[in-house]
Amino acid sequence: MINMVINGRQVQAEEGMTVLEVAQKEGIRIPTLCNFKDINNIGACRMCVVEDTKSGKLQASCVLPVSEGLSVNTASPEVLDARRTVLGLILSDHDRSCLTCKRNRSCELQSLADELGMTEIEFDGPRTIHTIDEASPSIVRDNNKCILCRRCVAACEKVQGVYAIGLQNRGFKTQIGSVFGFSLNEAACVNCGQCIIACPTGALTEKDATKDVWAALADPKKFVVFQPAPAVRFAIGESFGMPMGTRCTGKMVAAMRRLGADRVFDVQFAADLTILEEGTELINRIKEGGVLPMITSCSPGWIKYCEHFYPEFLPNLSSCKSPHEMQGVLTKTYFAQKNGLDPKDVFVVSVMPCTAKKFEIIRPEMGRDGYRDVDATLTTREFAAMVKQARIDFVNLPDEGFDDILGESSGAATIFGVTGGVMEAALRTVADILAGEELKDIEYNDIRGLEGIKEATVHIGGMDVNVAVAHGTGNAGKLLDAIKAGEKNFHFIEIMGCPGGCVTGGGQPIVDAETLRTINPLIERTRATYEEDRDMPIRKSHHNPAIKFIYDEFLGEPCGHKSHELLHTHYQPRDRYSNKTV
Repeated sequence: MINMVINGRQVQAEEGMTVLEVAQKEGIRIPTLCNFKDINNIGACRMCVVEDTKSGKLQASCVLPVSEGLSVNTASPEVLDARRTVLGLILSDHDRSCLTCKRNRSCELQSLADELGMTEIEFDGPRTIHTIDEASPSIVRDNNKCILCRRCVAACEKVQGVYAIGLQNRGFKTQIGSVFGFSLNEAACVNCGQCIIACPTGALTEKDATKDVWAALADPKKFVVFQPAPAVRFAIGESFGMPMGTRCTGKMVAAMRRLGADRVFDVQFAADLTILEEGTELINRIKEGGVLPMITSCSPGWIKYCEHFYPEFLPNLSSCKSPHEMQGVLTKTYFAQKNGLDPKDVFVVSVMPCTAKKFEIIRPEMGRDGYRDVDATLTTREFAAMVKQARIDFVNLPDEGFDDILGESSGAATIFGVTGGVMEAALRTVADILAGEELKDIEYNDIRGLEGIKEATVHIGGMDVNVAVAHGTGNAGKLLDAIKAGEKNFHFIEIMGCPGGCVTGGGQPIVDAETLRTINPLIERTRATYEEDRDMPIRKSHHNPAIKFIYDEFLGEPCGHKSHELLHTHYQPRDRYSNKTV
């Protein structure tokens, strides 16, 4: 332990800690803008300066290591003046249209300006005006609101390994951009939205779909169906002041009905369906000598990453569409037929924890006969915004259930939203099929947890099945490199594009950097997910009676002719630097 002094008080700190970390531990909140836990610790913004009381120097606390006898003041007049000066300089070249910004009241820059009493712009003058990049179907980049903290760049490079954005130019002309001056739509962006989660301001936001959904709800000719992903129900409450990890399934459904949805189905139904299709596909590949390892295809961010950077693994992808696309297909075929509806009049709204789904729904292979499987995708944040616009009292809503039959699901479907969940759900079914009996041990703890890559060998049906789980495309790349080098050998791999899986997807509620130092949303939302799984009366996908019914009534059999026509697809290679297919 190292002895040091903070604000005249003797404290002890572990070797290797920074002054910022020690202050946080002692209950002192040092402001930051560029610092982002475990991702971006570069001391660039200078908001976190503290005074070395012995030398009088101001130093960035996020990169200042503790040392024996160090004495700092975190709120001296010199420190406060320096922070106000730094903040004033940032604001001098910042678009200050706060009232119309998506991040109004959730902007870290705005919060600091209020905290430091910034009542006027001391350095006001001509500003650099940037063109807003709205070309992507998933992400809007507005450099007029960028403060060059580089948190988005760190998330894209260090976590996701995509390198779609980076610093360009020098001095006052410095900006965040893509290679060759590309828009995000032209660049090799995988649309994961982790840059949005990292951004402290409104410089990066999702492409808004709320206007389209409001228009559909107001159109008497449209039959509007809402369908939420598993991870949404464990995060939506945060948007209304509820504790992180609150289970809000019933309130979420009730809110969708009050917005005007004609039906509320559950993507978890299609998650169970995915397990039957994907599990059958895996068994067929193992028995018939198909391409192995088979890799999951639920995450559109991962799919696009594979298309750009590892096209040689495209044959390894499961041919299954993602669950919300399957759900949309069944709504516009089976449900529409049963209820005498024209599929073109059925408007399917997916509520997703994901921004990559916005790109996925416009892929040409995701539709037929002149209509798309899914018409609009709302992020969790956008759905919350619509609930607030409608003045719905979310917290006090009664719990309501989904509509039959496309709203029935199992616990296996619930865990689709966390890393390892798709793998575990598949194993619960595949193990029973290969073993020829109902296995009681259904929790696969070896593939749970927060490690970037998890490996396990599961003995089922008289054979050893080697499996792996990776979350975040950066970890996916490491795993695929090991397979290419002949260092690893697997039968089945689950990959999710976002770190932690869908529960921390790019469309989930924003958690500010200061909160992230003490609370991990991945842990809290994952805990809620497994709690809901344990409370479900059915915990295996093939036990869901609605799944059995849909095969008997409509689809025939898993991986049969009908399901292949409606529920399966294929992908194609893309250029490594641009969005073009090759």
